[in-house]
Amino acid sequence: MKRLLPKMLLASLLLTLAACGSASTKAPRASAPADTTLKKTGTPATGAATMPAEDVTKYRPVFSAPKTTPATPAVSSKTTVTPTNHVTAQVEQRLRDQAYTNQNVKYAQGYRILVYLGLERDQVMAIRRNIIGRYPDETDYITFKSPVYRLYIGDYVTKLEAARGLAKLRGLSPKLELEATQVLLNKNP
Repeated sequence: MKRLLPKMLLASLLLTLAACGSASTKAPRASAPADTTLKKTGTPATGAATMPAEDVTKYRPVFSAPKTTPATPAVSSKTTVTPTNHVTAQVEQRLRDQAYTNQNVKYAQGYRILVYLGLERDQVMAIRRNIIGRYPDETDYITFKSPVYRLYIGDYVTKLEAARGLAKLRGLSPKLELEATQVLLNKNP
């Protein structure tokens, strides 16, 4: 009985301390992230004393279900309209005038490929012969502004055409570069 008494006192002391420790007003430990899922009422929460989750259902958007339509094929209400001849004599004359004006346009904004930029005339002529030998349709322009030679290839109106020409010339020169400039439209007089 003497041995049992100290064990009972020790057990009651531990239970008292445990009860005092669980009833403290300290904040709960953050050993695990707070559970924010909505719990159904009547089910006990798992884990130690956890705070009830805040009800955020009033902040959640609510969408209505999409309307269902019958699966019958829609009857097309389009009617075919036959075109009529709206080109009058006045419109025809304006179209001819515009075509004549467009024939007189010689230059436009476009792109040329800078193939060579350097000091040696022999080198620029060798590169020019190499390119013209492979692509005789390409137009070449050599400019000399003392002491620098420049070799340009092509008259490209769009950047896409210029990029295709640039890809075609890869490997024929160590440096290729696109330059925006005014290009010649009608090469045949």
